[in-house]
Amino acid sequence: MTRGIQALPRYLIERYKGWRATTYDANKAWYQRLAKEGQRPRAMVVGCCDSRVDAIALFGAEPGELFMLRNVANLVPPYQSDNEPHGTSAAIEFAVRDLGITNLIVLGHAKCGGVNAFVTMKDDPEREIGGEFIGTWMKLLDPVYDRIPAINDSEARSRAFEHAAILQSLENLMTFPFVAAAVAEDRLHLHGAWFDIGEGTLHHYDAESGAFAPS
Repeated sequence: MTRGIQALPRYLIERYKGWRATTYDANKAWYQRLAKEGQRPRAMVVGCCDSRVDAIALFGAEPGELFMLRNVANLVPPYQSDNEPHGTSAAIEFAVRDLGITNLIVLGHAKCGGVNAFVTMKDDPEREIGGEFIGTWMKLLDPVYDRIPAINDSEARSRAFEHAAILQSLENLMTFPFVAAAVAEDRLHLHGAWFDIGEGTLHHYDAESGAFAPS
């Protein structure tokens, strides 16, 4: 047995039992249908792994409705075909090519720790994001740093970078040949959204105005 592996925490097991006795039992036929027929989600959400942001709850989605991908700061890297492992790219490929999703949403959020760590690192080059992987991952945002004008209000500046991160991911999505082809053929629509946790408000990117607007 691999060292360090232990049984599930008791509180999670108790919550599972509660779900099984209520939600599952009340919708058993639906869950069995999902198991038998497979998934047919219409949309994919690329969201942050922040525990405070739950796209399933936010959009009132049922099991099987949303194909979910979560990573640090809801980033999509540019297309790269090098025979190396690419988890985010693999999920996007599966969603677009195999599941045939029609909507792909990049969902950012207020007070994103990853984005703010990136800004801190860029503001002070002598400071580095700790850890072996996070700093390299957040460098995906390097192209946006010089696009943000000087903003004195720290909260407004953070929001500007959070919005820019969403747009950079949308831009990177279009470097994937199968995404670009699906968009060109009107089989796939890309969307940007930003969620304010404290206010409970959702903003979406309006291509015509070039800004995020309340939903």
